[in-house]
Amino acid sequence: MALYLLFESASGYALFHAYGIDEIGQSVDAVRSTVLDLQRFSKAVKLAGFTPFLSAVDALNQCNAISEGIMTDELRNFLELNLPKVKEGKKAKFRVGVMEPKVGSHITEATGIPCESNDYIQELLRAVRLHFDQFIEQLKPSDLEKAQLGLGHSYSRAKVKFNVNRVDNMVIQAIFLLDTLDKDVNSFSMRVREWYGWHFPELVKIVNDNYLYAKLAKFVVNKSDLSEKDIPALADLIGDEDKAKEIVEAAKASMGQDLSPVDLINVQQFAQRVMNLSEYRKNLYEYLVTKMNDIAPNLTSLIGEMVGARLISHAGSLSNLAKCPASTLQILGAEKALFRALKTRGNTPKYGLIFHSSFIGRASTKNKGRMARYLANKCSIASRIDCYSDMSSSIFGEKLREQVEERLDFYDKGVAPRKNLDVMKAAIDGLTNTEDDDGKENGDASVKKSKKKKSKAEANGDAMDVDSAAAEAETGTEKKKKKKHKLEEPQDEEMQANGDDETPKKKKKKNRDAESVDPKTGTEGKSKKKKKKSKTEADE
Repeated sequence: MALYLLFESASGYALFHAYGIDEIGQSVDAVRSTVLDLQRFSKAVKLAGFTPFLSAVDALNQCNAISEGIMTDELRNFLELNLPKVKEGKKAKFRVGVMEPKVGSHITEATGIPCESNDYIQELLRAVRLHFDQFIEQLKPSDLEKAQLGLGHSYSRAKVKFNVNRVDNMVIQAIFLLDTLDKDVNSFSMRVREWYGWHFPELVKIVNDNYLYAKLAKFVVNKSDLSEKDIPALADLIGDEDKAKEIVEAAKASMGQDLSPVDLINVQQFAQRVMNLSEYRKNLYEYLVTKMNDIAPNLTSLIGEMVGARLISHAGSLSNLAKCPASTLQILGAEKALFRALKTRGNTPKYGLIFHSSFIGRASTKNKGRMARYLANKCSIASRIDCYSDMSSSIFGEKLREQVEERLDFYDKGVAPRKNLDVMKAAIDGLTNTEDDDGKENGDASVKKSKKKKSKAEANGDAMDVDSAAAEAETGTEKKKKKKHKLEEPQDEEMQANGDDETPKKKKKKNRDAESVDPKTGTEGKSKKKKKKSKTEADE
């Protein structure tokens, strides 16, 4: 059976006919030993066909299709043109070697061409890649390198493209920076307390907050300058007038040592730096909250911004977190304890980063493990919804949070929670209702315009109906009795067909006409009967 090799290069598709396999060898080791020898390899493989790509965009599209395991129309036409034709109802007497198994299976399903992909064929294709520029005469090695470099850049750029509003890398960097800022702000605040404590040691016991302490250190500077005039300003800084008075009284009887003006300036500058860092930490936290609501709204509403961001950063990305099973997500962050327990054959940890969630803290000691397992299950669902859904909505996260609350009540009070199916149906209904509301809001303006047009048209139509009814009434009175009798049936049919559209006044007029016609038709019937009787008597 003949063997053909399909090679996808940066410049185009190439098909090689491996007709001298015996010279190369039919094992992987034999091919590896003869790959470097071009003369020996060229005797076994020859070029059967080559089609170049039309442009760089075409090359990128073909490369993306190959990476996804899809056979394009260009590739199909190229194979059908260069491979031997197979008669209907008969098997092919050749096989095609392909580097990607997915592409081979798609080619076989679409065209019926038998494809293979194993270690032996991959070694042959590696040899083809090594000597590819020698098989095509018009292709220079420099041109091939340029094509490979350009296609590599464009392919990587296309893979790196992302939605700007859903960049989980920004969340990872923000949570790392937030953790380092917390450590730095705490250490710097302790340094301010210790440094300024030599001058005003009583202030440490009065003010516990680090940010307020830095503010006061910058405001007071020298304790001997404090007086009762500064109490309103201190009260504005602290928010408590009693504490302000206490600070002024403590400054008067302070046991701290005096500092030189240069030392006080340095303390003041350092306190300002600590204040700036604290303010930047607040702004960074707000930024993290907004990014988490954009990237993972369901996970954020379920477990919170900080814990959700730590889970994403520990997993590496939102897609990696979505791929994790619930059991792995449960112990994320407790890898050391897990491997130590496996090594010593001890108890494995019940929770990792999930422990920082409020649900685990609210659960009783005996139910913490069960609660962690249930919460990890819901977090896994929420992360998958956030990763793979096109719409960014927090409805599913809110419903999952309600489920976790119900599970807590079930563990504490024994109240039976709702079924997962009912909760998901309610979430889907809420999502569809929000979509309908958005559509209604967008279409309000057009609906109002159409209503105005319809009202005008209905007014014109009603006027036309009244005029036509009056005209029909006038013509009906002028016609003869016989014609009225003939027109009774079509008028009745029109009444039945158009009864809903006509006005009640018109119905009353027609009913009166019908009543006025009925007695006349009855007298006509009686006169006919009398005439018939007289005729029969005359005949007798």
